[in-house]
Parts: sequence; structure tokens; C-alpha cells
Amino acid sequence: MLILVLGKGKTGSLVAEVARERGHGVRALDITENLHASALTAPALAGVDAVIDFTAAEAAVENMRAVLALGSRIVVGTTGWYAHLNEMKALAIRREGGLLYGTNFSMGVQKLFRLTAELARLEGYTFSIAETHHTSKLDAPSGTAITLQQIVEAAQPGAKVEVTSYRVGDAKGEHIVTAAGPDDVLEIRHDAHSRRGFALGAVRGAEWLAGKQGAWDFREIFEQL
Repeated sequence: MLILVLGKGKTGSLVAEVARERGHGVRALDITENLHASALTAPALAGVDAVIDFTAAEAAVENMRAVLALGSRIVVGTTGWYAHLNEMKALAIRREGGLLYGTNFSMGVQKLFRLTAELARLEGYTFSIAETHHTSKLDAPSGTAITLQQIVEAAQPGAKVEVTSYRVGDAKGEHIVTAAGPDDVLEIRHDAHSRRGFALGAVRGAEWLAGKQGAWDFREIFEQL
């Protein structure tokens, strides 16, 4: 495969490295090289099997519009853009492109989502979520924390789950779901030691997306990888 990586930050650079390790051809652009999606033209995407975006929310929306309008395929690991999700899904379907998105591409976090859904079935408990990321992360709460919040609130109608966000140093990402009851407390915790799990999941997602048309949440397909 030929993969185009958008974003040369810490995660984007690791995505490119993992993709090369898995035998793929890789091109990479940073935001200055692709201002307002200007580099995402039909000639530039010719032969590209999948684009992987780890940029910023505003840039990701512009990138998706450009890639999907050409009927190409894009994996989006950027968060904070979900107000445009329905628009992007519709564009992917209308132009016969492919969109794979997710608040977290770590396989461990996908299991965290499943375990949280099970924990959230408990009655008589108060749920809360805490998340910690690096100081340069712009969105708070994190997309992963919002997903966890949605999972719990779907299982606890009428409940409002508090999310507390911390920004510390170069923290890779920690999420803790707490269920506090009158007699005990339960916690589920995922702590990323590196960004490699996110990068690997995104590359495996791109491998899965190649040749497909439609739009999928990573949570829907991760067990197929």
C-alpha cells in the first residue's frame, strides 16, 4: 500500500514509522505543506491507497472534505471535529469514498470501551471519568473521555457523568472510569505508555479501509483487524 500521512507531530511521525515497518510506502505532509488541504489534489492522491490524518480539528475537516470529494479513503485519528461527522459520512457515501474515524485507535482502549459498557450496567453507583494528557493537547475533555461518558450515560438514563481533565507534561494518555457505590468503589484504568498503540491501530485501520466505500467508527470494526 501507499499511505499518505497528514501531520508530522509526535503521533503522525510514529504512524509513518509503523507504516514503513509494516512494508508500506509512505509519504508525509505537515500542516504548512498542506495549508487548507491545498496539497490534496487528484494528481497528488493518484495511487494513494489511504490517507491517515493526525493534525488538528479544523485542518482535519478540510482534509476530509478534499479526500472524500475525490472518492479516496481517509483514516482520521484527530479529535474535536465531530460536529461535522454527519456531513463527512454523507460526503463519503455520496462520492463513494471511505472514512474510518475514532476517538482512539488503541486496541487496549477499544477493550476499555467494552469493559466500561459492562461496568455501566451497575445500579446504585455514581460514575465519573478522569483523563490525563500532554500539555499540548488542545481539546478537553479528550475524545476518548467523551466516548466513555457517552457509553455510561447510555446505560444510565438521566445520569450526568462528570469528566475531569488534566494536562501534564508529555503524558501519553490515561483514562480512569470510577463507579462509586455505598459499600465499595470500582475502577477501570487504561494508561498508555507510548503513542505506538495509537499509531499501530491507525495503520491497521488503513489496511482494512483500502478499497472500501462507506463510513465506519473504529469501534465498529476493530475486531476484524
